[in-house]
Amino acid sequence: MTAPFRLRPEDRPDFEAVLHLALNTPDIRSALSADPTGRTSSRLRLRALTDADEITAAARAEYDTYLALHVSAHENDSEPPAGNSLPAAVAVLTPAVAATSAAALLVLGYTLELTDVPSSLAGSLVTAGWILALITATSTLIALAAVLAQAVRRRGGSAPPARLEQARLDWQRALLAQGMLPRLRHYLSDAPFRRAAQDSPLPTDDDLPHIR
Repeated sequence: MTAPFRLRPEDRPDFEAVLHLALNTPDIRSALSADPTGRTSSRLRLRALTDADEITAAARAEYDTYLALHVSAHENDSEPPAGNSLPAAVAVLTPAVAATSAAALLVLGYTLELTDVPSSLAGSLVTAGWILALITATSTLIALAAVLAQAVRRRGGSAPPARLEQARLDWQRALLAQGMLPRLRHYLSDAPFRRAAQDSPLPTDDDLPHIR
């Protein structure tokens, strides 16, 4: 069973901004000016706020795109820095430790060779030093590759601010054209609505849906 569509409370201010813009379009403003009491305008705004979920559903595709980018950006911002993980720490420390050990073994091995003291120890130290030097080079390349891969994942997994803002504007435009204006015009053309607006008292702030 599909869950009913709901406008997020944090997106209510955007909805109200679009509603304000729609109420000031020429045809709707002209229709509202025919009622000098202002009741029709107030009732129209109240009706739109009450039916916010239905009106927003008309621009659901654009709204879903905006929400997906918003969630992606939020999840990326909440990820712990890669440098705090144990694998990342190991990748950073391994080249440094290996390089230090390689340098010490090579210096000691070549020093023993220069002393002309016959011993297999000098050759073993030099060999071990070069092996550690190779490990240093390899681990450095691996660490760099890991850092670059993490940067690519973070860049690809989150929505850039400009892209997120564009998705928000696309949703607002679709909400205005596909949802808000058609619904307000329908309300104004509905005879029962006009009679209710003329006969009922002006709504107070307590009558308006509250933003939670």
